[in-house]
Amino acid sequence: MSLFNVNLFFLLFLPALFIVALIISKKTFGICGAQWSGKGTSQRLQSIFLGRCAEYCSLVSPELRDKNCTAMWEAFKVVLDKDPCSVLPSDYDLFINLSRHSIPRDKSLFWENNHLLVTSYSENTRRFTSLSDVLYGRVADFLSWCRQKNGSGLDYQSCPTSEDCENNPVDSFWKRASIQYSRDSSGVIYVMLNGSEPTGAYPVKGFFADFEIPYFQKDKITRIEIWVMHEIGGTNVESCGEGSVKILEERLQAMGFQSSCMDDYL
Repeated sequence: MSLFNVNLFFLLFLPALFIVALIISKKTFGICGAQWSGKGTSQRLQSIFLGRCAEYCSLVSPELRDKNCTAMWEAFKVVLDKDPCSVLPSDYDLFINLSRHSIPRDKSLFWENNHLLVTSYSENTRRFTSLSDVLYGRVADFLSWCRQKNGSGLDYQSCPTSEDCENNPVDSFWKRASIQYSRDSSGVIYVMLNGSEPTGAYPVKGFFADFEIPYFQKDKITRIEIWVMHEIGGTNVESCGEGSVKILEERLQAMGFQSSCMDDYL
């Protein structure tokens, strides 16, 4: 084979071989060696956790100043020693017991598919107290964490989601947190749904449906108000009395709750 033909071979076929290898590696390990479909462990996880805890107990709710943030971290981090697909909601029991506190009556705000709007709307507990506004929700909000699948260190490349396995660290955390939040909510309960969500405002299988509604304490709740919010300039997919919202209204009625619904509450 002449030198010209060798050069031509490398010029024509090596890029194709590289692309094939890249496709195979992505299917096997994900992008950049990622094994799972979710975000990797948040950088400086412990520092963020402890910083948020200290800020919450000092500034947001000074009445919680006696909470021990270090003890909470020690209870939380036990899941970082477990297989990332073998973490159960009950693994967070001690952490929840150390961090839980009362939720003001008539202030609980549940939601689906509008996290940022709810965070803004609650105004850091001044108007409402969403799950991310209680201490155990605040320290973990928007964070990700997991151990390496076959190692002892944290996985900063990727962490499993429900697409990978059910008992992953983050989903199990929010399941346990949601259950506690529901149990501690009282008075008028508010629910904010996204009426512009293409798949429907109320996911019939989701955190609110599966880990919050079933744990409402009927003797502590006076009524439930549903707000269906629509994105400005967006599509109006569902409103009160329609589609999945109607399913939610009928479910609450069947459970014996008094409820009402309003579109685009201000």
